[in-house]
Amino acid sequence: MASGARTDSTGVREWEGRRRMPAGDSAAQEASRQLALAAAHDRAAADARASASRYGVASATEQRTAAALAPLAAAGYHLLADRQWPGSRRAQVDMVVVGPGGVFIVDTKAWADVTIADDRIHRGQEDVTDDLMTLADLAYRTEGELAEVGLAPGEVHAVAVLAGRSGVDERVGPVHVVGDRDVLRQIARRGSRLGTRQVDAVLARCLEWFTHVAGPAPVSTTLPEPVLPAPRGPVLLTAGEPLLTVDEPLLSEAEVQRAMLEGLMAEPVEEWMAFLHPTQARIVRRSYNGPARIRGAAGTGKTVVALHRAAYLARTREGKVLVTTYIRTLPDVLRQLLTRLAPDVVDRVEFAGVHETAKRILDERGVTHRIDGRQIASAWTAAWGKVAGGSVIDTDRHEQEYWHDEVSYVIKGRGLTRWEQYADLPRLGRRHRLGPQQRRVVWLLYEAYEKELRDRGVHDFADQISLAEAELRREPPTGRYTAVVVDEAQDLTCVMIRMLHAFVGDAPDGLTLVGDGQQTIYPGGFTLAEAGVSVAGRGSVLDVNYRNTREILQFASLLVKDDEFADIEGTTARGDRPTQVLRSGPKPVYVRCAGEADRQRRMVLRVHEVVAEVGTNFGDVGVLSLSRRGVEAATEALKKAGVPVVNLEKYDGVPVNRVKVGTIKRAKGLEFKQVLVVDLVASWITEKAEELDDVDRERRDFRLRELYVAMTRARDGLWVASI
Repeated sequence: MASGARTDSTGVREWEGRRRMPAGDSAAQEASRQLALAAAHDRAAADARASASRYGVASATEQRTAAALAPLAAAGYHLLADRQWPGSRRAQVDMVVVGPGGVFIVDTKAWADVTIADDRIHRGQEDVTDDLMTLADLAYRTEGELAEVGLAPGEVHAVAVLAGRSGVDERVGPVHVVGDRDVLRQIARRGSRLGTRQVDAVLARCLEWFTHVAGPAPVSTTLPEPVLPAPRGPVLLTAGEPLLTVDEPLLSEAEVQRAMLEGLMAEPVEEWMAFLHPTQARIVRRSYNGPARIRGAAGTGKTVVALHRAAYLARTREGKVLVTTYIRTLPDVLRQLLTRLAPDVVDRVEFAGVHETAKRILDERGVTHRIDGRQIASAWTAAWGKVAGGSVIDTDRHEQEYWHDEVSYVIKGRGLTRWEQYADLPRLGRRHRLGPQQRRVVWLLYEAYEKELRDRGVHDFADQISLAEAELRREPPTGRYTAVVVDEAQDLTCVMIRMLHAFVGDAPDGLTLVGDGQQTIYPGGFTLAEAGVSVAGRGSVLDVNYRNTREILQFASLLVKDDEFADIEGTTARGDRPTQVLRSGPKPVYVRCAGEADRQRRMVLRVHEVVAEVGTNFGDVGVLSLSRRGVEAATEALKKAGVPVVNLEKYDGVPVNRVKVGTIKRAKGLEFKQVLVVDLVASWITEKAEELDDVDRERRDFRLRELYVAMTRARDGLWVASI
């Protein structure tokens, strides 16, 4: 050993040359050190006792929650307790409930003095909202995982249970906060949203996502871990609150029976509302860095995806979501569907037709406008008489309606205000070519019509859209809508798209256009570039047909197999074809009738035949016509035969056991188990496109597309009658 140094009994080397402390000083220092060490142990012990108390309370309260939910097992639910929190080494999920009502991630909180206000939750003076947001985040991640098996967004619920509480039904952001006496009823009331097959698929994925906790979480301590007795007897949650016993039932047997009966009696939701194809579920959740387009052939679930996407956007961002479409009556039907599909967010989604939306803008901005159908018709008649009557466009090849569409959809619908804009305009979707002289007359007709409207102090519906769009350009809206979802987007005009785009601009996920160019039944085609909208690289295609049988789709597709149309993205397209058709059924029935009376007789007979089938009633039948006259004739014949009827113009989506009768345009976006198409003329099907001139071919194209729309509304059966 080196000179000048030694080692004491504790192994610590000291230098002999160092000055040594007096004995009293050394003892005092050691006493202080030991006292400090003792105080540290006391603090650690106190922390350990507090932690043990918390775990003991949690154990008891979690057991109570599990006991409260146990009756759900009899209704087809699976209760997964003490699962690993995905992505965490130590955190656990109290309970994951999987069953017909969806997926519920349940976390029990033994909190006292809880207040909820302004979307925040406080425990005493402490804001504990972030604690619940971690649960919300887990639900969101789980939603993404389960989308891979087709569970629709919104069917995963974050539930915070307040131990020892009853009569609690609150929300903090996306988290549902309930008392432990209320949680059974809250889950059971969801009713049946998933079938057995869907529950099995979701359960299998949940077992992979939420792995079982093999043992207790490790405890970090320098002392031997104490052996704690199993909790028993009363556990005091907090001072001033009642003692709770694990074995004490939260609900009486009668209360449990009432809660379960409420769930069993809840109206079942169609499986397509809660369980999608994984491709559909991923599109619903997909984020686009700007305007996006979702397209697909008839029957591929575009409207379903549009509704789910609206609900998803409403859940994941602040502000309201606008769902709009051209058909005036469709928004009411869509609102009813969303009420069943996503009741938690239906109040944050606004449904309105494009014209209703435009009117509201003008009313709020104080812009005077007047719509009067009689005065509009009078203005058109006067303009035609002054300019077009006897001119080069006044021939038997086109009725006045054709030229009215040219003015309303091509000129006004595309926002043209100068002759130079129209002179060389590619008239997308209009096969009838116009020479310079014809175009000049059409433009003069437009100018005369505008003057007649002004002289009468009225506007037409195209003016209503243009005025609203101009208002939004003059003063851009701020924060009215966080997103806009457009169903049947192919039916809108260029100015309509510009108006809706103005609400959200190019914000991520701001504008979603949903539709199918094959189902375009209005003239006046345009490109999104004209509207100032780009969806480049932000498109999705649905290619599996879920609605129609193979037989129905094959029959309907014969009408449009050679059809070409101008797509809104600026290309000439032939229509999307589904890669899969999942269902098969009876062949469509096509009958040639001796006359109108024979057709009406056969129609009534067909209605009685299909409602005699098991699972089909009057409310499942749609009788569709190209014209209002056909609707009136069918309605009269059905009523005379004692068949209950509702006109599609008055149908708002509320289930009603009446045959739905209406024009094909009113049926867009709807579906029926059985469809009857009642005013077909046989020659419309037999005429060959190559033998027609451009005038008749354009007329034929639009008519066949409309019939295609009607036939593809049919889910199980199709009946077509011609004379």
